[in-house]
Amino acid sequence: MSPRPRAVAHLRLRLSDDLSIGPGKARLLEAIAETGSIAAAGRSLAMSYKRAWSLVEEMNRAFAEPLVASARGGSSGGGASLTSTGRLVAASYRRVEERAEAAVAEEISTLRALLAPQDSPLEEAGDEAEEEK
Repeated sequence: MSPRPRAVAHLRLRLSDDLSIGPGKARLLEAIAETGSIAAAGRSLAMSYKRAWSLVEEMNRAFAEPLVASARGGSSGGGASLTSTGRLVAASYRRVEERAEAAVAEEISTLRALLAPQDSPLEEAGDEAEEEK
């Protein structure tokens, strides 16, 4: 039987009429911190530069202080980094996510116990080989 994925609560927090933050924006912030670049962060998430930049602008406008500081490219190379507010927002979102997962873990376990069994990939391959005979 194939392993079930771990319990994950995908949360989208509506912080205002104009801004929600969910796993995608949190991951974008984390990727910017990891790569030092909005373009590289977008690429690592299979997101266009335009989309990544648009999300960064949206978040920077919505918060009292910008979450991402960026410098244009050129001879100095440009780049981007999270501000202290950006690091706080990303970390706070992840803490909310962890607490939510802990709060719903028992119910998710109950729901998973009610799922139909799944065949393993090895069993399915064996079934196909038997059908070919």
